Amino acid sequence: MKSKVFFSKTITPEKVLEMYNILGISLPGRIAVKLHSGEAGNQNFLKPEFFRPIIDAVGGTVVECNTAYEGQRDTTEKHLKTIQAHGWSRYFKVDLLDAEGPDLELPIPNGKVIRKNFTGKNLADYDSLLVLSHFKGHPMGGYGGALKQLSIGIASSFGKAYIHGAGVPENLWTADHDSFLEAMADAASSVVERFRGRAAYINVMKNMSVDCDCCAVAEDPCMKDIGILASLDPVAIDQACLNLVYAATDDSGRDHLLERIESRNGVHTIEAAAALGIGSREYEITEV
Repeated sequence: MKSKVFFSKTITPEKVLEMYNILGISLPGRIAVKLHSGEAGNQNFLKPEFFRPIIDAVGGTVVECNTAYEGQRDTTEKHLKTIQAHGWSRYFKVDLLDAEGPDLELPIPNGKVIRKNFTGKNLADYDSLLVLSHFKGHPMGGYGGALKQLSIGIASSFGKAYIHGAGVPENLWTADHDSFLEAMADAASSVVERFRGRAAYINVMKNMSVDCDCCAVAEDPCMKDIGILASLDPVAIDQACLNLVYAATDDSGRDHLLERIESRNGVHTIEAAAALGIGSREYEITEV
């Protein structure tokens, strides 16, 4: 059975909320809203004002975790200052999930590379998950979308190193690359299982640079904006975004972004996630 993906070429804060409502899901209880709050110096991340209507409507709490690399988000103190500087705490409740230890350990019984995932312990406080992803390139993963948010995004600082190192945190920058991508899929599967039936995904194809919002010095966007996608399937929504990039044959920046995605074998995360059964690469897309 093909997964449902909804797509709109209109990119506005109001349209994000409309796309969520089209999904027809009512997320119960306390809702964790996972998004990328932006590294200090990054010019491409989507700002609080853009996501304000959807976050206000669901009454969610913006959640983040500390990074595993040096920057302005690798400690709780610095990260909270960056979140404040970027305006997130001005509008929303914000929860740095791994502000204090110990980490929450999620089992991955069918993991191909890793059999456990380490997230911020405060993830246990939430009943539902809304993932608001800025789709763009990524220096290591090739691209960043829903699956990256579910894995690296929700992992604690230690958990990020554990995923990057394919189970050996000390190897976070030197692990076999495809094993790292498969570890991302493994980690994502543990979060999907925890929130099974209580999660929704929105990908925004705007400000598409080859670099991630985690880069303090990022390239400017290379492609024209494409639109907003919404789904209950994180595999399908990421696959649909990739397909839309490939289909943008009249965009002069397409090949630059594809070189980043293909040179890092970015599609392999989607392949691995589908193999784990957390979503389908087969989908029906409906334009709204």
